[in-house]
Amino acid sequence: MIVLCLVQFMLVLDDTVVNVALPSIRDELGFSASGLPWVVNAYFLAFGGLLLLCGRMADLLGRRRVFLIGVALFGVASLACGLAQEPWQLVVGRFVQGAGAAMAGPAAMSMITLLYPGPEERTRALGVWGGIAALGGTSGLVLSGALTDLLSWRGIFLINLPVVAVALVLLPRLIPESRAPGRRGLDVPGAVLVTGAAVSLVYGLLRAGETGWSDPVAVGAVVLSAALAVALLVAESRAAAPLVPRSFLASRTRAVANGATLLFSMAMYAMSFLLMIQIQTVLGYSPLLAGISYLPYGAGILAGMWLSSRISLRIGTRWALLLAFLVNIAGLLLLSGVAAGDTYAAHVLPGMLVLSLGNGLSLPVLAVAAVDGTTEEDAGLGSALFTSVQQIGGAVGVAALAVMGYADGLTAGAVCVALGAVLIAVLLPSRAVSGSIPAAAPGEDLARSAGHDPR
Repeated sequence: MIVLCLVQFMLVLDDTVVNVALPSIRDELGFSASGLPWVVNAYFLAFGGLLLLCGRMADLLGRRRVFLIGVALFGVASLACGLAQEPWQLVVGRFVQGAGAAMAGPAAMSMITLLYPGPEERTRALGVWGGIAALGGTSGLVLSGALTDLLSWRGIFLINLPVVAVALVLLPRLIPESRAPGRRGLDVPGAVLVTGAAVSLVYGLLRAGETGWSDPVAVGAVVLSAALAVALLVAESRAAAPLVPRSFLASRTRAVANGATLLFSMAMYAMSFLLMIQIQTVLGYSPLLAGISYLPYGAGILAGMWLSSRISLRIGTRWALLLAFLVNIAGLLLLSGVAAGDTYAAHVLPGMLVLSLGNGLSLPVLAVAAVDGTTEEDAGLGSALFTSVQQIGGAVGVAALAVMGYADGLTAGAVCVALGAVLIAVLLPSRAVSGSIPAAAPGEDLARSAGHDPR
């Protein structure tokens, strides 16, 4: 559990570790204003676009094997990023990093779900897993500031190498190989289409933010994204082994959890991107001071994690998530007012503490709900779908909300979280989520595949 969480911490840390270093990367490598967000988005897109394919690969080819290959690929790409001399080299390295993370992330989460088969212990384990994800994102900002200011922005990538070495050495000694029973094909066309649709959408949004919607290239990219999405739906309906079988989405709990996670991720990743730029360029913080300013965010997440399981067990998943989302909305609206001349203690810190508490309350419950009812056959798929939704939501959020400007972007993020709260209130079943369920009996599997799962 410790080794797998350490790797998860590293993977999520790389979602945000570049945010503080973006100004330094821009100045040294010569990124354009429109090209700089691709340092963030290249990772999001590869991670989110390939997760579903890699999750099924883990189930079918062996979870430990796919995990180790992904970690090794991530390490090689981190080294390449740290040595990059041109903008395109860094963007390509970040894309390959995301591909390695797409292999390692769902495999690790599925191994954890199988290590803890009991509902209560699995709920605790996944609560820790979701909290580690939140801490990884926050720690990326703190670590990035320290390394960028004291050493170089290249250190934010090279620091991954010791973690990669530890995982490659220890994990084969700690966890046996596991895979789903039977043989099924891998839906490579589906993975290509979902990645292409995401890339086209984000590129179109970025281009429109720079040149306006009168630009035919921007409009064409968005139209291409829609066409690829339609092609994906058609291809998945005909595929012998689709990325996400319709029977898997018959669980209303999992479907609502993933929908709410998409809206939540759009808001939070955009907030992280915008707040770091605001703190450094408007308030005038150095990279080190900007990173240190995020330390209370980690404390708030830890407090939220500690409260999360207690609250959800007492009032149920739906009400726990609604409470958490309302806290997130309040935090985003407080932070949206930060402007030139404001002080950290009076204007930045209150919103940061409220939002971090909301993050800590949200992520563990969302993680548990997103893999509710998964079995040994589809643990990798459930993990991959949840993480894929996070990554694609983050990419779309950075592309769509960052171009609005700081205050408008955070306000739009609050609207996204509010829509997620409406989704939860209307559609999430009122019963408490079971965490996860041990492998179902054959009759139960048959009922679920026929669409009779009561969830």
